[in-house]
Amino acid sequence: MGTDIISPVRVRFAPSPTGHLHIGSFRTALFNWLFARHHGGTFLLRIEDTDLERSKSEYTDSIMAALEWVDLQPDETVMIQSERLQEHKRVLQELLSSGNAYKCFCTQDEIAERSNNSTFISYDGLCRTADQSQSAPYVVRFKLPEIDSVSFDDLIRGTITVPIGQLDDFIIARTDGTPTYNFVVVVDDAAMKITQVIRGEDHISNTPKQILLYQALGYRVPQFAHIPLILGPSGERLSKRDGATSALAYKELGYLPDALVNYLVRLGWAHGNQEIFSREQLVEFFTLDAVGKKGSIFDIEKLNWINGMYIREHSSKELLDYIAKELDAEFAQRLSGWSDAQKEAAIDLYKERAHTLIELVKEVTLFHDGPQTYQESDIQKWTDTSTKEYINALIAMIENEKPDTIDALKGAVKSLTKTLGIKFVALAQPMRIALIGSSAGPGVFEMFELVGREKAIERLKRLRDTLQ
Repeated sequence: MGTDIISPVRVRFAPSPTGHLHIGSFRTALFNWLFARHHGGTFLLRIEDTDLERSKSEYTDSIMAALEWVDLQPDETVMIQSERLQEHKRVLQELLSSGNAYKCFCTQDEIAERSNNSTFISYDGLCRTADQSQSAPYVVRFKLPEIDSVSFDDLIRGTITVPIGQLDDFIIARTDGTPTYNFVVVVDDAAMKITQVIRGEDHISNTPKQILLYQALGYRVPQFAHIPLILGPSGERLSKRDGATSALAYKELGYLPDALVNYLVRLGWAHGNQEIFSREQLVEFFTLDAVGKKGSIFDIEKLNWINGMYIREHSSKELLDYIAKELDAEFAQRLSGWSDAQKEAAIDLYKERAHTLIELVKEVTLFHDGPQTYQESDIQKWTDTSTKEYINALIAMIENEKPDTIDALKGAVKSLTKTLGIKFVALAQPMRIALIGSSAGPGVFEMFELVGREKAIERLKRLRDTLQ
């Protein structure tokens, strides 16, 4: 849009620890981090825990763990909002003393009774001229200035203008003395010297109020950028029924951190037609100019595709180490009897097909343990009354010829099918079913070599004995 960026850049991510980190909030953190890195700036974290009833330390820990998982670490000490209550109250008193705020003794019922609008109960400013020394319970309201409108240049959406008539003297402190969200955000952002506020579009309605507070307090007004929301398949805001909405849930479901980062950045931002980016490329290319204004549909199939791409880019050892550290500490132990080379070879076989690490772990474990059941539809499709005879011939060939390489085994099986007068697939598919319980899987000869001759013969006999 051509708007000059205030620098040096200082941006913040400010989650509330009232739940696990939502995937939409996670993307907000990511956009802030990328913006800071692109401009050589500073990325900060503030925990907004002033909702004492709903804020929990376990959620703070969860938020920190999610950011650590994807390596979005703040560049300075984390600010804890609740620790700044005395500073908030000091600034509140400053607004009262300057006449930019006042005590309001009206009850909600009194305000509603005086309002002529049943859908939006606007405060009429009655207490602007009330005796401020009375002892009745009160809230503190910000006194709107006598102006026509509030305007700001959104770094994504352009100029946004809100008529002052759409606002009223809004509350900045409750009857118990605790300051409200819009007030403490301004005080804390000013203390952190924030230059750009990048957040979800659901905060657009808060921005005019915050700008007025910045101006009344004599603070520099930061630049604002409001990113579109993430939507579910229905076009509504993403909900739990559309899939996991907690960032850490995707870790537990077997998504790699860089794959999730790649997908979420592309959910609302584009750089030509490129789909896969390294972290370095994201930092280089990311600008707010390329962020769209419309909400983006969360597409789990697209995420699975990207995650599969990242899985295939990692070596089997890297995947094995990551699974042990972040996903399933006992995975390697469950592959007892296999050497590290066998474990890595099995991962290599299955990573070409896996969309998530959970799929990979499940398939490799099944391959290691051997099938307990067989896919009934595959049995019906790929076996008949002659299959037992074919398997017996195959076992005899393996025991007699002892083919010791993949090519030798493949050649021996092809020769056997010619001898039996059957198609190659009529023997290869029962072999695969014997090894893993299904006709869908990696190369049958690669699996045979990895599992070993003795185990493979055991599995062939087990299948044979189940056939009619």
